[in-house]
Amino acid sequence: MEQFVDRELEIRTLEKEYAKKESSLVVVYGRRRVGKTTLLSEFMKGKKALYFLATQEAEAINRSAFQEKAAAFIESPLLAETSVDKWDTIFKAIVSCKWEEKPVLIIDEFQYLGKANPAFPSVFQRIWDEILMKNSVMVILCGSLIPMMVSQTLSYNSPLYGRRTAQIRLKQIPFRYYCEFVPGLSRKGQIERYAVTGGVPKYIESFADCADIYEGIEENILNRTGYLYEEPHFLLQQEVAEVGGYFSVLRAIAFGRTKLAEIASFMGAKATDLTRTLKTLIELDLVQREVPVTEENPEKSKKGLYRITDYYIRFWFTMIYPNQGDVEQGNVTYVMEKIRKSFVCSHAAFAYEDVCREELAARDDFPCHFSKIGRYWDKNTEIDIVALNEEENTILFGECKYWSGSVDVDVFYQLQEKARRVPWHKDDRKELYCIFSMNGFSPRLQELAKSRDDLILSE
Repeated sequence: MEQFVDRELEIRTLEKEYAKKESSLVVVYGRRRVGKTTLLSEFMKGKKALYFLATQEAEAINRSAFQEKAAAFIESPLLAETSVDKWDTIFKAIVSCKWEEKPVLIIDEFQYLGKANPAFPSVFQRIWDEILMKNSVMVILCGSLIPMMVSQTLSYNSPLYGRRTAQIRLKQIPFRYYCEFVPGLSRKGQIERYAVTGGVPKYIESFADCADIYEGIEENILNRTGYLYEEPHFLLQQEVAEVGGYFSVLRAIAFGRTKLAEIASFMGAKATDLTRTLKTLIELDLVQREVPVTEENPEKSKKGLYRITDYYIRFWFTMIYPNQGDVEQGNVTYVMEKIRKSFVCSHAAFAYEDVCREELAARDDFPCHFSKIGRYWDKNTEIDIVALNEEENTILFGECKYWSGSVDVDVFYQLQEKARRVPWHKDDRKELYCIFSMNGFSPRLQELAKSRDDLILSE
């Protein structure tokens, strides 16, 4: 069982729904291994709950398995022995019991029932409307195939549209909770592991007992018998029909082709042919379209770049996919040497920037609150962090240095120079500067910061 870390908001939402006197229908969804089952297990504690895991087998087999679970749940030998050919019969038996407390019915991997029988969402809509909704019962529909869960339970065209009383899209654990998985791990160690595992609890725990990140990579990822070695294949195979095109797009982005035209050129395809693929990857929380934070109309901006937001997927497509031939031939030492040479600049430093942006958003010791935090770039300039307070016309420029040594004053002066090229409210704005460093600051920079109220140093 995975550790239960974070998820306070999600637990509060579930408890609020449970506390209602009337019925409640909650949809919980999110990608594989993100911790949905762990969340539900935590919520179920101390409650009268029936948990059913649907499979990819035929509907009749799933119905029979659910009947068996329900019979044990309500302690009914009669239901266990009855021949049942309708789901309605089972749910009627459940709600007909006299419950001292509100029962919780959880159907995990709900989308498999709709996959086995496309009419099942309509069947369940009738069950909800005629049986469950009229009783004090909490129903949770959970699933990991995001597009399918959305189409079956949340979209306007779904028979269940409008029935849910709450929905939870479970995402990866934020970095600030990483230390709870491996207590005592240094900040550097946390960032290095985060650069590979991201906030996926299952991945994080696979690295928990490893001495350092490189041992973790060799034992968990370059091990052909481990689940992480083929994880991207399994993840995409469950979500999309043809994996090849999605792999090509992810590989292009991992290799630095971040503009739509560059991705299309890399693949030898038309840019218009990639729209649907990129849209799906964004829906799966694997890819993000990013624009400079100062853009007024992000959707219409021509400066959009695509980046892989899932750290493990990014690491795998950068370091494992191109070297699979060597891994298959047993040349693991050679591949590890390549990883060691590029890991800090290509992965740890990249993750550190995101960590700094996350931490900036959570801080309350700045002169003002920033409603927008992101990056800035143009043809000649790149700035790691730009944060905006549009009400007060305040802009913060940040630089993130994942260096082995301390940061000196030249970094600040270079940041000042780059800031002058950012046109946002150029003649009427207050400027702040923040420098993040993995290994501290030089005495000169510390003295400079003491003399300026617009410069913040953060380790």
